[in-house]
Amino acid sequence: MVFLFRLLGRLPLGLLHVLGALAGWATYLLSPTYRRHLQENVRQAGLGDDVRRATIGEAGKQMLELARILSKPQAEASTLVAEVHGWEHVEAAQCAGRGIIFLTPHLGCFEITAQYYSGFGDITVLYRAPRQAAIQQMILGGRQREHLHLAPADVSGVRALIKALKKGQAIGMLPDQAPKVGEGVWLKFFGRWAYTMTLAGRLTETGATTLMAWGERLPGGRGFRLHIRPPLSPLAGATVDRAQQINFEIEALIHECPAQYLWGYNRYKRPGGAEPPPEQG
Repeated sequence: MVFLFRLLGRLPLGLLHVLGALAGWATYLLSPTYRRHLQENVRQAGLGDDVRRATIGEAGKQMLELARILSKPQAEASTLVAEVHGWEHVEAAQCAGRGIIFLTPHLGCFEITAQYYSGFGDITVLYRAPRQAAIQQMILGGRQREHLHLAPADVSGVRALIKALKKGQAIGMLPDQAPKVGEGVWLKFFGRWAYTMTLAGRLTETGATTLMAWGERLPGGRGFRLHIRPPLSPLAGATVDRAQQINFEIEALIHECPAQYLWGYNRYKRPGGAEPPPEQG
């Protein structure tokens, strides 16, 4: 597997995206569970078959492009970012000496955002290790850079995130990742109850600058367009209120490019031991 990963990393991005689209369709056709999640989630968001068809290939592209990004040095991986929109928000936070919270959902190439920022400053990213040891080794080797630090999804990781913010550094996380039991609450996401992490909302109470970020996948293997902006509405209120606002902000990002969201992710799953969600309504 490590050999295959390194071999794929040598291929040009355009070819990887072609192969990835094929892999996406193969996964969709061969996995009934994945196919069901993707179809149900697209319908829940009120989107049609055009988005469903497009997202199948895009999910495969996201899977294979990781080999290109993680197998290269940070400087080379960052050259895949062809455009950046909203970098002035990053510069403003840096000039003010404030920490930055990058909230990056499973949209487009979410791996490239932290890789790119690490060329300009230290960033600590919340990380949940995959179950397979071989995959974990590959991902860790590609994610750990001189200025890109990993924080495990546990108490020690939370402390590392808070410490980085106190230093005026940046942190990053996937706010739409389903948390473990006890680490979230049931909140609305596209009109349906989804077990949602409260950590992102809690960290926004520190006074750090919160920025939404995602990497749009450009056609023809031309790289990625990095989008960075503040939340459409200032995050306020209690932790749970902020977590719900973040879900709404993620919805707004997804509507910018719905085909590149990872709809096959089981976002509405109930973690083992968690209370059932409230009745839909």
